[in-house]
Amino acid sequence: MRVMANVAMVMNLDKCIGCHTCSVTCKQVWTNRPGTEYVYFNNVETKPGIGYPKRYEDQQQWNGGWALDRKGRLQLKAGGRVRKLLSIFYNPDLPTIDDYGDPWTYDYQAVTDAPLGTRNPTAHSISALTGRDMGVRWGSNFDDDLAGAPEHAVDDPNLAGLEDRVRMEFEQVFMFYLPRICEHCLNPSCVASCPSGAMYKREEDGIVLVDQDRCRGWRMCVSGCPYKKVYFNHRTGKAEKCTFCFPRIEAGQPTICSETCVGRLRYLGLFLYDADKVLDAAATPDEQDLYEAQLSVFLDPHDPAVQADAAAAGIPHDWIAAAQRSPVYELAVRHRVALPLHPEYRTLPMVWYIPPLSPVADIVHAQGYDPGDPDRVFATIDSLRIPVEYLANLFTAGDTETVRTVLRKLAAIRAYMRAAQLGLDLDEDLPASVGASAEDIDDLYRLLAIAKYDERYVIPPAHAEEAGRLMGQHEQLFCSLDTEGGPGMGGGGPGPHGIQSYRPDGVPEEDRTFRAEDGRTHFNLLGWNGEGSAPNLFPERGAP
Repeated sequence: MRVMANVAMVMNLDKCIGCHTCSVTCKQVWTNRPGTEYVYFNNVETKPGIGYPKRYEDQQQWNGGWALDRKGRLQLKAGGRVRKLLSIFYNPDLPTIDDYGDPWTYDYQAVTDAPLGTRNPTAHSISALTGRDMGVRWGSNFDDDLAGAPEHAVDDPNLAGLEDRVRMEFEQVFMFYLPRICEHCLNPSCVASCPSGAMYKREEDGIVLVDQDRCRGWRMCVSGCPYKKVYFNHRTGKAEKCTFCFPRIEAGQPTICSETCVGRLRYLGLFLYDADKVLDAAATPDEQDLYEAQLSVFLDPHDPAVQADAAAAGIPHDWIAAAQRSPVYELAVRHRVALPLHPEYRTLPMVWYIPPLSPVADIVHAQGYDPGDPDRVFATIDSLRIPVEYLANLFTAGDTETVRTVLRKLAAIRAYMRAAQLGLDLDEDLPASVGASAEDIDDLYRLLAIAKYDERYVIPPAHAEEAGRLMGQHEQLFCSLDTEGGPGMGGGGPGPHGIQSYRPDGVPEEDRTFRAEDGRTHFNLLGWNGEGSAPNLFPERGAP
């Protein structure tokens, strides 16, 4: 057994309201530099929908992730070294800018500088990549809130096999939000796809990063990632991706998307796992068994034998203690209400989701809940607007029974706690009917409904004293924050994004503006409190 630690996230989809605050704050911190106009390390998609980029989940088209060969061995779905060599100058599995949507801005100066008397001056759209006039046809959230659903949502790959059941009609429509970041997988196909070895997974916490010095811009990592969460910076010629806000994580702080989440739906913590079991789990023959296979990789941090092996492997004591208090372990392993996104990609993702239950309480009440018949609560599971089969295509490779079990447990929590808080007769057999105890129900209610800040985010700070040991094992110890191209990703980004920028006091007054590589002065929205003027917020007229 080889014990390792991995920082992980769980998102409760019942709480996401689709406000995109996480996307905006992530964009401001990490990708508001030239060359990253179309890049969203964090984005929120409406499901059903085709996602960002278009139909990224269709691996028959994009060939991302892993597959098994005839002998049952793992291989990249896009092919091995020979195929990559043959396609190194032409990659047919690479999304185009049209799949992402050409990013645009508006010619505001045409309005502000319009002569007096000009009738209806307009700020027409211009490409953020080329600066030329353009007609907007597609963007990152064009199907948000089911906008254009009859035309676009029908192409959602997760609707395969449900065409007869799911029709984009008003009286039958359903939707929920799916926030997405890099999965920081245990078996990352992006790392295996990189010809130059620039993609790597940090040993100390499992975060997947890009070594900008090694990256040669082949973009095989983009096509190799089945979640399409690796991007290409056309200014620097380098690959970029979600860094899991590692400067914040190292300081014991949550990611910026978690910190600013309005719905408080994100949980951060540690998994201890057996690294020797990863490849065997990813090579599980039946796709519907991959969920259980990944669960078998995780180790119980309360087990004294695991604690001893973790300490022998060099994992600090406070990290082991943090793993014991980890909310992601509680939700994913102990209570088994969180599920991985598309386990059939065989990357063993480390960002998991609690599936949405929908307003089941109202349905139960309308159908007449009988405390003497606990199955009355669960009779509505298959009557929900969100089909169980659709959720299964997202989270369990089509295994509906696992999803149904999770939804039954979530429904039991609502029914049990509703009865307790309204003074109704408690059904003592209800927890046991979902494989839980009354204490488990109460624990889940605390985590899902009323968890405090330090219960949702259990992140032990990095140990500087470990730097020497790690440097001895790896040439690359860190992903620098001060190289050319952007904060953490190689580039002179929008100004001060040091640790102080992540704290509530914001950015100092003198750092509210910055000069980019194009020579223009910009205004830093990250540190603005909305008061006073915002000079240089819009580009100057005639700027490139």
